[in-house]
Amino acid sequence: MFIRALLAFIALPGFVAFVIPPLIAYADPWRGEMWLPGLVVMFVGISILLWSVRDFYVVGEGTLASWDPPQNLVMTGLYRYSRNPMYIGVLILVAGWALYLNSILLAAYTVLLGILFHLRIVMHEEPWLQSQFEDDWKDYKGQVSRWFTISGRGR
Repeated sequence: MFIRALLAFIALPGFVAFVIPPLIAYADPWRGEMWLPGLVVMFVGISILLWSVRDFYVVGEGTLASWDPPQNLVMTGLYRYSRNPMYIGVLILVAGWALYLNSILLAAYTVLLGILFHLRIVMHEEPWLQSQFEDDWKDYKGQVSRWFTISGRGR
């Protein structure tokens, strides 16, 4: 299963967050000088992403890929604060690239990714989770927000 998880990581967030951003920045005619604090933002995003992928692998007993999904609903770690920390990690990582490479096109790519992630979650992932985990999903959804929960109820 480790090889499947690694391949899913490389194919999905690996491509979206590590391959595409430098290519976009390279093609950005408005790109400015590198801004080193963007590396800190990238580190935060990578940390969130890796922690979330690890929880999918260990707790969920599956991968982040729709062709090999988790067998268990993951509600631990960062998933106690957000139902989608993996997406948050990718968005923070790509925003870090945009800051580091000082690219307006990468900033626009970050916004576009956020919109596409939201649509995927609402239209595909949440209905699938409801069908797979029924009561556990309903309870979890009531306690943890789609994007970020400090305290209180989810949405």
